[in-house]
Amino acid sequence: MSDAELVLRSTRVITPEGTRAASVAVSAGKITAVLPHDAPVAEGTRLEDVGDHVLLPGLVDTHVHVNDPGRTEWEGFWTATRAAAAGGITTLVDMPLNSLPPTTTVDHLRTKQAVAAGKAHVDVGFWGGALPGNAKDLRPLHEAGAFGFKAFLSPSGVDEFPHLDQDGLARSLAEIASFDGLLIVHAEDPHHLAAAPQHGGPRYADFLASRPRDAEDTAIAQVIAAARRLHARVHVLHLSSSDALPLIAAARADGVRITVETCPHYLTLTAEEVPDGASEFKCCPPIREAANRDLLWQALADGTIDCVVTDHSPSTADLKTADFGTAWGGISGLQLSLAAVWTEARRRGHDLADVVRWMSTRTAGLVGLDARKGAIAPGRDADFAVLAPDAAFTVDPARLQHRNRVTAYAGKTLYGVVRSTWLRGERIVADGEFTEPRGRLLSRTP
Repeated sequence: MSDAELVLRSTRVITPEGTRAASVAVSAGKITAVLPHDAPVAEGTRLEDVGDHVLLPGLVDTHVHVNDPGRTEWEGFWTATRAAAAGGITTLVDMPLNSLPPTTTVDHLRTKQAVAAGKAHVDVGFWGGALPGNAKDLRPLHEAGAFGFKAFLSPSGVDEFPHLDQDGLARSLAEIASFDGLLIVHAEDPHHLAAAPQHGGPRYADFLASRPRDAEDTAIAQVIAAARRLHARVHVLHLSSSDALPLIAAARADGVRITVETCPHYLTLTAEEVPDGASEFKCCPPIREAANRDLLWQALADGTIDCVVTDHSPSTADLKTADFGTAWGGISGLQLSLAAVWTEARRRGHDLADVVRWMSTRTAGLVGLDARKGAIAPGRDADFAVLAPDAAFTVDPARLQHRNRVTAYAGKTLYGVVRSTWLRGERIVADGEFTEPRGRLLSRTP
């Protein structure tokens, strides 16, 4: 440990080999060794002993709508990355829509990178977008460092990001497969949505009926068929319908290269508890029933669902009207995602190593950052969260770092308080006090 600049010591360090007491040596922003807890520390090396708090790798959230530039009144890189850091997230990947311009060309990617530079408290990467008619832009975006390509199979909610029909899906996916890129898909079938009852109004039951499970199931089947035919890599975003799980498991067993995520709100909230008019709970696809939630947890446990991400999709408070038909659909969750998932996971008998696998290790792997992020192991970036897992808190919206503090978790008691967050061996937040931004802009690993 003689060459270490910093040593973080804890009686509970979550490593790929298990949770154990350890001392983690850091030099030049990288983890250089994971040593026994009582390993001697050389003179001049800084020691940070966090006692019995858990040292876990910083989380990697691959589904975040920062909305900057163009809709910065909804969020922004400064506020989004502060919220991420406060919640133990050290890397996020920004979605290509809800910003203006959307990230659908290299020029638009460069615009977004220029806006993010100097404002990011955590590391930030970028998804590109697959739209009707932009197949020619996909390879250049890939070569410019985009981590993959987001597509909708039904209307996205913003006019500047239209959805792909089945022919468009085939064209985009064929192009992406030609360079072994990744297509990530909002999978809801527009025909099923159009056929569903569209009442509008304040009743959550009516909104739930307007986004039926078969819309998800059909669209996922279409994605699977296209991926099988083209030997392409695909990823299903924000799975909410447990009915699609057998399709996904069978496709994977048949060799289809498909991965799947779900979100904290689908794992911790239920349709039965959503009050009428409470559109802070509105998202698409929707929060479904408790029995559906149980099956999502089962799929996480058996590996059918790979990972958990926020789909942080904020808006200004005025867009969250009491009418579920017209309110903006999106849930803000960056700062609370770790605590929300951990609260429900511990109740169901899971441990923090499971949470790390779902929210850090596998998400890093999804975007090709697993040589740099997602684990406390030599050679990885020294990104950490220090967590008091048994400490509880009640969610007070006024204490959130999000620009708009509308939250579906208001008033809920959650477990797991992030005491500090570290990025490449530098503490970036501790007990609510932030440093100046130190995040870097990331590109896809070749």
